[in-house]
Order: sequence, then structure tokens, then C-alpha cells
Amino acid sequence: MAWIKMINETDASGKLKALYDKLTNSEGIVDNILKIHSLNPPSLTRHFEFYKTLMRGKSGLSRTQREMIAVVVSSINKCHY
Repeated sequence: MAWIKMINETDASGKLKALYDKLTNSEGIVDNILKIHSLNPPSLTRHFEFYKTLMRGKSGLSRTQREMIAVVVSSINKCHY
């Protein structure tokens, strides 16, 4: 759980709610790594666009290889993401 003040999905309104609606996962939640930007919706938008570029943009690495790297780094950092 992040120590940063976050706005939950049920409390979101306006632009933040619209972003949350797009970023809600199959379990019906927005990941905390995204919600830490909830007080600054433009930051949330840019974070997600950066993530999409890294994970899905043109690269010499396959999507699977990128996901494997992310898993290893998260494991080393003791992060459940």
C-alpha cells in the first residue's frame, strides 16, 4: 500500500473518474501504482502513456521479454507488481 494520499475509485470525479474508468482492470480496481497520481491527473496520464510506450512500443525486445524483465526487477525490489 502506498503511503501517498490517493483518491479511491469510489471517490473520483471529473477527469480523474474518466481516467479511472479507462484504467480499471479486470478485477474492477485501478492499480495503486497508478492511483498514486490521483491528485495530479495529468501526471497519471503521462505515467500510463510512458508505461504503454515501454511495454508495447516498438522495441528490439518482445512483449514477453519486457514482462520478464519487469517481473525480475519487481522481485529484486520486493514489489508485488
